[in-house]
Amino acid sequence: MASWDDVRRIALALPETDERLSRERLQWRVKDKLFVWERPLRPKEIEALGAAAPQGPILGARVEHLMAKEVLLADDPQVFFTTSHFDGYPAILVRLDSIGLADLQELVTEAWLNRAPKRLTEKYLSELP
Repeated sequence: MASWDDVRRIALALPETDERLSRERLQWRVKDKLFVWERPLRPKEIEALGAAAPQGPILGARVEHLMAKEVLLADDPQVFFTTSHFDGYPAILVRLDSIGLADLQELVTEAWLNRAPKRLTEKYLSELP
């Protein structure tokens, strides 16, 4: 089970990332581009999801493209989901208390790679062991 502290630790370990509070919600950005964020459901989303609406904390994360989003949704619907608000948008919602730490690490890092400038990602990737 992951927590906001885990998201913070993973995100802030990535180069040139900062944490912000916007409308009382946590956000992590690279070079001013949002890549993961706290995303509680809105009342209309709760109504639309009905009994399937998660009760715990929800993380929003950018993905590379819509196909990547579809793959995640199909891969583990107990962890990943979306709402109509994100239709046509390359982002996924995550039940934070259902994702393992290794999967969270991969998700946050991939979101960062998708939003960081090319030179920064190339430098980061070249320095990996």
